[in-house]
Amino acid sequence: METLEILLIILLCIGAIQGIIFGIILWQRKVPNYIANRFLSTILFFFSYRLIVETLKIFGLGRYDAWYHILLEYNWIYGTLIFFFVKSYVTPNFRIKRSDYSHFLPVFMEFVWSNFIKTQNFYWDGTRESLSWLGYWGYVVWMRYPTMYIISGLLIVFYTSKAQKVLNDKSQIEGFQLLPEKIKWIRRVVWVLKIFSFLYVGVVLIDFFFFGYTHNFYGHPVFISMAIITYWLGLEGFSRRKESAFKLVAIVSNKEKEQLSNIASKLEAKMKEEMLYKNPELTLSVLSKQLDEKPYLVTKCLNTIFNKKFNDYINEFRIEEVKQLIKDPKNNNLTLLAIAHEAGFNSKASFNRAVKKITGNAPSDLKNSI
Repeated sequence: METLEILLIILLCIGAIQGIIFGIILWQRKVPNYIANRFLSTILFFFSYRLIVETLKIFGLGRYDAWYHILLEYNWIYGTLIFFFVKSYVTPNFRIKRSDYSHFLPVFMEFVWSNFIKTQNFYWDGTRESLSWLGYWGYVVWMRYPTMYIISGLLIVFYTSKAQKVLNDKSQIEGFQLLPEKIKWIRRVVWVLKIFSFLYVGVVLIDFFFFGYTHNFYGHPVFISMAIITYWLGLEGFSRRKESAFKLVAIVSNKEKEQLSNIASKLEAKMKEEMLYKNPELTLSVLSKQLDEKPYLVTKCLNTIFNKKFNDYINEFRIEEVKQLIKDPKNNNLTLLAIAHEAGFNSKASFNRAVKKITGNAPSDLKNSI
């Protein structure tokens, strides 16, 4: 056995073993998002199974022998599992509905068709006449064309697109608030799987149309990538297995919502007209007195109407003021810190923290961008 084959076997086995281990851990844990964890666990099991099958083929098992009839393809289930993993992760109290089972129809069809095609070996005697019309052409389409792989890749592209729509859905479920920072890793996973599938379909089509579907030069890179994705996905899921993408929020009555909306209008007016944010000593208590409202109502208004904390809300105004001051030619001789003080920040540290948190960039980038 060549060194490259040994390395390939090691890589595939590492991916498969890690996938199984992480899958078992994720399946057993009873945590707030345990249903999502179980979908992720199932994805890891199927990925690991596919890596094990490919490893056996390297040893010569599964190619028209007894194993050939046992090791069936389940390529059409990945997309569905990815979609339900995402949907269950971002949906509080998620439950599978009866209509959801229709999404598993492709893998059922693949299972039935794959069994049918493989049973043709029992009738094949070397002549076309030994098979039925459906058996012969089914075998040709299934085994001589990249049908199953193209459909598998397109299903993943389709379902990752559906998953991205779910992740981008801005509607909120009453009593819960989605935490965007908790789903960034899922967005990365979905994008990687989508791009991987696009590339896979493209390479398979190139092989089919230009090389007669005989080279299979992409086989090993595909399964190495699959092993890496399995390992990465397992690590991501394991490290976040106890996290929840939601936090509970108080349910506000229509009467209270109207009251909070009125406070929000007063608050916005005070900020824009009187520029209260320029006061470096501004606190929730001071702001509440300016609005003639109780502090707890102002806090509730910020959390419910603006979905922000007090400091973040005020600092957003201050950062916008910094940008406006930078644009003014009169301030060309002022340092960035002097401008920050003018906008209401009381220290360099608070300015740096606020800019990094709200914009995601360094404070120096404010000047560069303008």
